[in-house]
Amino acid sequence: MQFSDFCTKHSPMSNNQEEPLFSETTEKETDKKCPNCGATVVFNPKTGMMHCEYCGYSCELPSAETEKEICEMDFESAIHTESFNWGEQKKEVQCKQCGAISIYDALETAAVCPFCGSTSVMPAATENTISPGAVCPFSITKEQAGLYFLKWLKGKWFAPAKAKKNVFRKAFQGVYLPYWTYDAQTTSNFTARAGYTKPVRSKDGRTRIETTWRNVSGIFQKSFDDVTIMASKRQEDSGVKECEPFDFSKLIPYSPKVVAGFTAERYSIGLKEGWQIAQKNIKSKLKSDIGKYVCKHWHANCYDSVRFSTLYSNITYKYLLVPTWISSFRYKGKIYQFAVNGQTGKVGGKAPVSAWRVFLAVLMGIGILVGLYYFLNQ
Repeated sequence: MQFSDFCTKHSPMSNNQEEPLFSETTEKETDKKCPNCGATVVFNPKTGMMHCEYCGYSCELPSAETEKEICEMDFESAIHTESFNWGEQKKEVQCKQCGAISIYDALETAAVCPFCGSTSVMPAATENTISPGAVCPFSITKEQAGLYFLKWLKGKWFAPAKAKKNVFRKAFQGVYLPYWTYDAQTTSNFTARAGYTKPVRSKDGRTRIETTWRNVSGIFQKSFDDVTIMASKRQEDSGVKECEPFDFSKLIPYSPKVVAGFTAERYSIGLKEGWQIAQKNIKSKLKSDIGKYVCKHWHANCYDSVRFSTLYSNITYKYLLVPTWISSFRYKGKIYQFAVNGQTGKVGGKAPVSAWRVFLAVLMGIGILVGLYYFLNQ
């Protein structure tokens, strides 16, 4: 899958970009070299260590300094809360290893230098953006992701056999995607109706269920922890949401060393917009939870007409990078995107559907129904 046209060499004389470029230089940690053979050392998901693919050298990641502990940030005191429409904006990045200048999408923060092959890690934040506080490292390899995907695709009965054979399971790109998580204390003032059901026998001997309603009201409090929002607009259709959740117990403080060798993306959904999306998710959960509270507190059998207003307090957030293996394949002129959770192997995406297989399934269903009908009426 092509994520950007970052293999274009840039020179001032041939720059025909319509949008102005801005410049960045790769981080000093960007290209860790093997002390044995001089090759690039990258993070190995299988071992959780920095690894040289050529001579087998391995070393542990440095321990996190005390000041880099993962912590919740106060939402109200955040300065840079806006979203970004990076669009087609590009940036020029100078590699510290070979000095070459390459063109990348503006939202990319890690890739591989197309000229010397070194791991290019760019500044994680710009002047107007927030830097990630933590990373969920990859724990499954590209090969394992391919196997998880094939197993998922084979389980799709309506997927065409030809599509299953033509998929290249090694065509994966390891991508660290931006996520927001929000914590909040909620206090909701609510009204609802508590329902009490009982069976009633009518004059003709039939039994029906009758419900008596009672108007109720009260205060409901609930704490929410790690309400997660994907902060990437360009990955909304890639299947990433379907391969959630991610295991935040494995978080480590952000370090350029961890993302080196992978693609990493800056957020395009800002802190404030992310919180607005999170509130919709919280309200949906609150409506269900208040209904259950009504049934329990007033010993009701059912509920309806839940209405509430909510006050949010102690709002905190984290800006994280989560691991995904992303790819796509083409079938009959249409591109199908999918993603594999870089921690659990859970697959998300849409598979092509064979009209012939759907037709056969419908015929089989009709045949079974007809068979049951004749069997029951014999």
